[in-house]
Amino acid sequence: MSVVQESIAPDPAACPWPPRFGGKRIAVVGASQGGIGAAIAHAFADAGAEVLITGAEDAPNPGEAERFTYTCMDVTSDDAVAAFAQAAGALDVLVNCAAITVRGEEMAPAFFNHVLDVNLTGSLRCAMAVQPGLAARKGCVINIASMYARFGSPRNPAYGASKAGVEQMTKSLAIAWAGDGIRVNAIAPGFIVTAQSVRARQDPAFEAGVTARTPLGRWGQPADIAGAALFLASPAAGFITGACLAVDGGYSIV
Repeated sequence: MSVVQESIAPDPAACPWPPRFGGKRIAVVGASQGGIGAAIAHAFADAGAEVLITGAEDAPNPGEAERFTYTCMDVTSDDAVAAFAQAAGALDVLVNCAAITVRGEEMAPAFFNHVLDVNLTGSLRCAMAVQPGLAARKGCVINIASMYARFGSPRNPAYGASKAGVEQMTKSLAIAWAGDGIRVNAIAPGFIVTAQSVRARQDPAFEAGVTARTPLGRWGQPADIAGAALFLASPAAGFITGACLAVDGGYSIV
């Protein structure tokens, strides 16, 4: 005879909204030059967290330099990532945002491999390096995937392949690390207004086509992704792992 466990609703006091992260230590990889990473970093800081950020540049944008502990880090370097993880110590949240893409220039095998090394292997490299620190605090990982994980992308084939890998890696790590109390989820942004999307937005027909297809009738903003990250890191998402949350204004359901 099977035994059905009684469902116990979460205590509302344990899941406040907006969530607060006072006393929490957050690392956002790839947050030095504005965009999604910076928006997520600022949202966590606004919620009371101590936030560490990384980027490939010698120094971040002034707004980030004044607020966060910054590390210049090449996510394709095992040594650089290991050094960052050692310095970071115990963490409550790792957000993997580091990514590159060059629209229309990703067919060359060497560059294709480089994109995968940054976007996919780089995310794995960072997660593996800080895993002990996350386990110490029963923390979580939030990977940034993309709607291109599920759509073909003739102008961005390496980017699309890397983000499909990020989504699958998220599921695999969620299973592998559940026993350590670490949740692993991903966010799949749609078309977001960032420096990375500038080239695409310079094509008026393309920009208008995206807006027309998106049920909510606009491109997203980095802050739209930050809200999803706060949710996935909060106690309200305590029973969610291995998920990939689409934040695309409905683009992917049309």
